[in-house]
Amino acid sequence: MTNPPGPPHEGPSTWAPSEDHGPFGPTSAPTEQHYPAGADTQQASYAPPPLPPLSPTERVTRPSEPPEPPEKKRFRDPLSIVLICVIVVSLVVAGLIGGELYARHVADTKVAEAVACEVQDQATASFGVAPLLLWQLATQHFTNISVSTAGNQIRDAKGMKIDIIIKDVKLDRTSSSKGTIGSLDATITWTSDGIKDSVQNAIPVLGPFVTNSVTTHPADGTIELKGMLDNITTKPVVSGKGIQLQIQSFNALGFTLPRESVQSTLDAYTAKLTADYPLGIHADSVQVTPTGVTSHFSTQNATIPAGENNDSCFANI
Repeated sequence: MTNPPGPPHEGPSTWAPSEDHGPFGPTSAPTEQHYPAGADTQQASYAPPPLPPLSPTERVTRPSEPPEPPEKKRFRDPLSIVLICVIVVSLVVAGLIGGELYARHVADTKVAEAVACEVQDQATASFGVAPLLLWQLATQHFTNISVSTAGNQIRDAKGMKIDIIIKDVKLDRTSSSKGTIGSLDATITWTSDGIKDSVQNAIPVLGPFVTNSVTTHPADGTIELKGMLDNITTKPVVSGKGIQLQIQSFNALGFTLPRESVQSTLDAYTAKLTADYPLGIHADSVQVTPTGVTSHFSTQNATIPAGENNDSCFANI
């Protein structure tokens, strides 16, 4: 019994690596990947399908980079920067205007109250428009102040009105003063009816009988006071720091009396009205007009009283 013939001699296996002899020796050929039996060889070559090309609309709505935050765009916009600057400047200006108005209200009120206290009548005051009052308050230097009274009276003088212009006020508190005033100019008007009422009030009971009408004569600068019992002609002149009504003629009940007999009484009355003003204020001139009397008062380089421990009308300035 003979053995069956073996398989025919086969050549080299196709799975064995082959060598390539080049001019510089053998080179390794790329190896082939082996897959286990039964494996799906198509998985190794699978690749996802390419994305479809973007349409023009998708290129706009699907940017390659994230959009810039709106805050950054806002601050890079020149118009936005200008608007922000305008808003800031407007707020600053509004604050300055509000502070200026408040400061003027307080200052006007204090000055008006001081003058009203002194003349015993209502008064209004205002500060010059330039420079700003806030600057004047900071420097304590006030360039221009105007004050006017209502015209009801000045002290006991009925129908008397005063308009005052004050310049170059410097506040510098010391033990005896609050500062200085460069100049003060005051114009005082006294109506004919005011003169009549003042004289009547000065003479109790008999006042209306002594003087019931007042007539001014601008031509000779005299004032005529007529009553049921008298007829007085006076001439207002500057005397000392105030105004004096000099008697030109006096007739009572048909008798002519010496001027000296009543002049002293009249002087005491006018001195109470027009003299002894504060700050060194004194009369400069007086003029008779068709409607009454106009006089000018002034002072230079005056010292503002401290107003402490007394009843000075300027204590709250």
